[in-house]
Amino acid sequence: MSAPETTVHLALLRGVNVGGRTVPMAALRELWTSLGYTGVRTYLQSGNVVFRADLPPDAAALSGTIASRLGLDTTVVLRTGDDLARVVAANPFPGAGGTLLHVGFLLGTPDPEAAGALDDGRYAPEAAVLAGREVYFSLPDGMGRAKLPAYVGRRLGTPMTLRNWRTVEALAELSGA
Repeated sequence: MSAPETTVHLALLRGVNVGGRTVPMAALRELWTSLGYTGVRTYLQSGNVVFRADLPPDAAALSGTIASRLGLDTTVVLRTGDDLARVVAANPFPGAGGTLLHVGFLLGTPDPEAAGALDDGRYAPEAAVLAGREVYFSLPDGMGRAKLPAYVGRRLGTPMTLRNWRTVEALAELSGA
């Protein structure tokens, strides 16, 4: 019997190091290592953890462990390196990037009815496109004044954590995608 294949995973923590909810990235790396994950790396100070695992990790269990060991109540959204490669390849806004394009990573599958009325143009020139468990946001005036991500987040019925395109590309590179 062969050993399970090690897969690159990304844990995207929601709302870390914003609004006073801080956790040192070294503490996250130590926590992930203590749980038996390998190749643990963090990116920026916003709760991005790249790691290797033989078995698929459990997002709810990771959220609970973070709460009990680090005192931070946060949602953990998981993707594999292959998932991230697909996210990069599926960008519906060619030419957009940097900090004007964001990806919302959804914890679960969005409510189909809500997803159908995702972007009705009320926040133009901001635009959103749902693709599976991700929402791409084109935010020509930047994230600071954007209204569409909050609107979409309320409508989809599942937690979402946002990353700008630069971060998405960097995480894809770190994961080998």
